Amino acid sequence: MTTDSIGMAAAVEALPAQLKAALDAAAGLDASEGTSEASNSHAPISSVIVMGMGGSGIAGDIVAALAAPLMSAPVTVAKGYECPAFVGPSTLAIAVSFSGNTEETLEAASAAHDAGASVVAVTSGGRLADLAREWNAPLYEVDASIPMPRAAVGAISVAPLVALERAGLLSGVAGWVREAVAQLQARQSAFATDPAFGERLDGLIAEVGMGELLPIFYGGGALGIVAAGRAKAQVNENAKLPAYASAMPELCHNELAGWDLAGRSAHGSPLAVIALRHRFEHPQIRRRYSYTQRVLGGARIAVPYSELHAAGAGPMAQLFDLIYQVDVLSLRIATAARRDPGPVTLLTGLKDFLADDVSA
Repeated sequence: MTTDSIGMAAAVEALPAQLKAALDAAAGLDASEGTSEASNSHAPISSVIVMGMGGSGIAGDIVAALAAPLMSAPVTVAKGYECPAFVGPSTLAIAVSFSGNTEETLEAASAAHDAGASVVAVTSGGRLADLAREWNAPLYEVDASIPMPRAAVGAISVAPLVALERAGLLSGVAGWVREAVAQLQARQSAFATDPAFGERLDGLIAEVGMGELLPIFYGGGALGIVAAGRAKAQVNENAKLPAYASAMPELCHNELAGWDLAGRSAHGSPLAVIALRHRFEHPQIRRRYSYTQRVLGGARIAVPYSELHAAGAGPMAQLFDLIYQVDVLSLRIATAARRDPGPVTLLTGLKDFLADDVSA
C-alpha cells in the first residue's frame, strides 16, 4: 500500500481478534447491567430498533440479517435523526456510535429514551456513553484504539447480538462468533499463501483504481445485501472512489433491464459487476445470478462480471468472510488508486459545516 496513515490494513487483519475481544468484553459486562435490557419497561419486548450511521450503522444491518430471522420481535434499522412512532415501553432500542458523538444517533436515541424504550448503548465513549450512564442504561464499551468506525465492524456488531441474547430474544451468539473467528483465520491463512485475488480480479482492481471502471456489488438475500453495502462503502471511504450496490432479487425487476445499452462501444463498459455469494441464498436467487451473468455477457457492450464466495459453518461466519474479503479488496483498490485509506477529509468537512450556526 502506498500510504496507510492510520493503519487500516492492520485493522482489517485484526478482525478475528476484534470479534473475540468484543465477545469477551460483552460477556464481562456486569450481570446486573447486562440483563437489564428488558427490565426498564413494564412490558415484554415486542420490537427492536438499532440506530446508527455510517461505519457504525452497519451493526444494525448485521443484526437484521443474522438475528431478525430467528426472533419473534421485529427488528428495524434506523439511520437518521428520527425515531419511529412505534418506539415505546415495549421497545429495545440499541444505539450504536463508535465515537459516541454521532448527532443523528444521539437525537434518535434520546427520543427513544423519552418514549420509554429500554435503551442499550454501544460506543467507545463520547456523549452517548454519558447519556447511558445518566439513564442507567447498559453500556457496551468498544475499543477506542480502533482507528476508524468502519474498522470496528466486529466490535460494534457483537455487542448488539449479546444484548438481544440477554434480553431473551436470541441464543447461541458465542457459538456464532467462534464460527466467524475460525473462518476468518482460515481465510487469512489462504490469503497468506495466495495474497492476491488471482487473475479473476487483479485486472479489475487495477482498472477500478485508475478510474476506468466503476464497481457495482450485487448481493442476494439478507447476508449478501449487507456484504454488498459494506463493499460499496469501503470502496467509497478507503479508495475515495464511486461504487454502487444492488440487491438480488430486486435488481432483476428493474436494473437488469438497463444493462443491454450500457456504455459506449468505442470505450467498452464503464461498469463492472462483482457478485458476493454465500450458501444461504434462496435456490431461485442462485438461478437469477446465472441468468444475470448471461444478460451481462450478452449485452451490446459486455459487462465484466466476477464473483467472491463465502465459506464458513454458519450465517455469521459466511457474512464476516465476505466482509473481510471486500475490505481487503477495497484496500487493494486504494493501493491501485494511490489513495490513503485512512481519514476521509470530505466527511470531516461536512461535520464542521453542520456544526456551524445555521443562522450565521
